[in-house]
Amino acid sequence: MDFMLGNSGMMIQKSLDYLWQKQKVTLNNIANQNTPNFKAQYITFEDELDRRLHKTKNKSGKEFRQAIADSQITVHETENESMRMDGNNVDITAESAELARATLQYQFAVQSFNSEYTRVRSAIKGQ
Repeated sequence: MDFMLGNSGMMIQKSLDYLWQKQKVTLNNIANQNTPNFKAQYITFEDELDRRLHKTKNKSGKEFRQAIADSQITVHETENESMRMDGNNVDITAESAELARATLQYQFAVQSFNSEYTRVRSAIKGQ
């Protein structure tokens, strides 16, 4: 499907993968808020994507597409010291806010994908 939706469709797909993983990591943090010595996790994607895209300035669409495809989602463990006696460093307020934000971003990305897909379908039908 990448060939039909182009770079924007591929970017939306990669964003959806990232946001889905972000929700899973955040939900795992929330589920382990009472687990002794649990360290909250977070994921990164935007920085690597940005770095790869800056390397492709003034390059072909194929290289741009490859930069998107090669950008990896990485899970990290937080290094924050715990303010709790049991060593757990999950901040439930921050995690809940992050989950709400990721959910809204995911919904927006799905709507963007649907709009892009509808545009391509209309072009194919000649409407």
